Amino acid sequence: MTAHERLLALLDDAGVTYRSLHHEPTRTSEESAAVRGEPLANGAKALVIKVDDRFSLFVMSAARRLDAGAVRRRFGAKGSRFANPDELMALTGLVPGSVPPFGHPLFDLDCYVDPSVLERPRIAFNAASLTDSVILDPADYARVAIFESFPFTRDAE
Repeated sequence: MTAHERLLALLDDAGVTYRSLHHEPTRTSEESAAVRGEPLANGAKALVIKVDDRFSLFVMSAARRLDAGAVRRRFGAKGSRFANPDELMALTGLVPGSVPPFGHPLFDLDCYVDPSVLERPRIAFNAASLTDSVILDPADYARVAIFESFPFTRDAE
């Protein structure tokens, strides 16, 4: 079963109502928002970041910027960096831009969610594919996803 199929099965098994879209490939949050017909702020951007020696998944509104200092402070870490494409493939089997905002049980990654995601009326994200998106209610996301929430973003400049 592909990661996309596992994601949809997770949502279906939990009884989540969602909208699934198949579209042209998107590489940026702006392109994704346009094909979905959703505001950029509703996009849930999922970033795999190595904090010191451990990879984790960080989910934020696509309209915000990562505050790497906030992440390092939260974990008492000396360094952090984005996973490179080879690391991302090894950890998730996915290419950059296609990672959905779910760690466990889809991927062996702890998941951290910025409050900016849960404050939106809808959450839209690439669903383990550059050509498939899912849009759902943040309450359903919070019910199904396994995560810890803390603020780690700042306003876009």
